[in-house]
Amino acid sequence: MSAEVPPGYDPYAFEPFAVTVDLAVFTVREHVLQALLIERGEEPYAGRWALPGGFVRREESAEEAARRELAEETGLSGPNAARLHLEQLRTYSDPGRDPRMRVVSVAFAALVPDLPEPRGGGDATGACWRPVADCTGLAFDHDRILADAHERVRAKLEYTCLGTAFCPAAFTLGELQQVYETVWGVALDRPNFRRKVLASPGFVERMPNAPRRTGGRGAPAALYRAGSAATLQPPLMRPEGRTP
Repeated sequence: MSAEVPPGYDPYAFEPFAVTVDLAVFTVREHVLQALLIERGEEPYAGRWALPGGFVRREESAEEAARRELAEETGLSGPNAARLHLEQLRTYSDPGRDPRMRVVSVAFAALVPDLPEPRGGGDATGACWRPVADCTGLAFDHDRILADAHERVRAKLEYTCLGTAFCPAAFTLGELQQVYETVWGVALDRPNFRRKVLASPGFVERMPNAPRRTGGRGAPAALYRAGSAATLQPPLMRPEGRTP
């Protein structure tokens, strides 16, 4: 519900501008960190790859607009969208960032487990997952937004439990370690990683009566699910000087 304009106030005293949302959506596919891109079907930048997003409507919040645009442009909705972790990243307001008019964008970072291939819709003629390292030359200022979101995710894996957002409902500790190694781009010591994960209260929970998962070699691995904690105590810090 919109409030009444106070007496004597001129709502046209300032030049109007539009508000949009942009989404940097990440997943881990085939042991590679990938981002969700759409192919623009309209000008400006028709035919160029970009992050999903669009204009915020008068009756919706920025988060509502983000979820709507994601569903319209990529088909990510229903049960798949329910597994999406979505958080506001920052606001991008450079005056020349959009050639159409003054546009301020509220950007979001999102994490999802590996999902089926997206499909283009709305004003997007296509949609795909692409390795983050290959996501260059995007429309608008989306290279910058994606880079900022990537660093946000890398940092938050140190002190939050968001690593499990990349995993299926049931996962092994080896699969969780693969997430950290993929996002951080470093190799981790398996026994040390396992010890730290199990020592963090509420990080993961052993799934009762779940069959163990076999991976071909060694003993079958136990299955876990995301715990109830939101932060890691103590944090898992990125090691320096290692490579995948």
